[in-house]
Amino acid sequence: MKILGIAASLHAGSFINRMLDAAGGEMPVGVDFAVWSGLGEIPPYTRGPVPASARQLIRLVAASDAVLLTAPEHSLLPVELTYALEWMSARNGLSGKHVAVISASARACGAMWAQAELYKHLQAAGAVVMGDELVISPACPHFDEDGHLADPALRAQVRAVIGRLCPAEVMEPALSL
Repeated sequence: MKILGIAASLHAGSFINRMLDAAGGEMPVGVDFAVWSGLGEIPPYTRGPVPASARQLIRLVAASDAVLLTAPEHSLLPVELTYALEWMSARNGLSGKHVAVISASARACGAMWAQAELYKHLQAAGAVVMGDELVISPACPHFDEDGHLADPALRAQVRAVIGRLCPAEVMEPALSL
């Protein structure tokens, strides 16, 4: 199984980028997880030829069984994410694709609003949005010195979200602390 990770942040080292990397460490054995980091290269949607950056994303999503998206740390979606979703929607790139979302925000309502907006875009594009909302406050220390999730309860929540994307026979976690 292949899962593509997309962090909806252009800031290297942001909480949601770190969360996506940590979630990659929670993938079950047998799951190939890759993070796409080209969000900053996506231009606005226009009719006509598909730019190389959008083509690359569409191909990566098509080659994946599912997508794990970490949503913004604020209540508005980054415009580049909206562009990416528009390109994929116009090319049916998300049609039938299973997508799970993990959000992070200092204020729970900010993450929930961003998720609600994101869910509208994903569902309009034909994606199958999986799982429950997982809203995490970046105010608490969640990572150990190696970047893994330190809190067992948070690890269980992240694994539950990932588990909705993965078939039952590969549910044994690859990482154990």
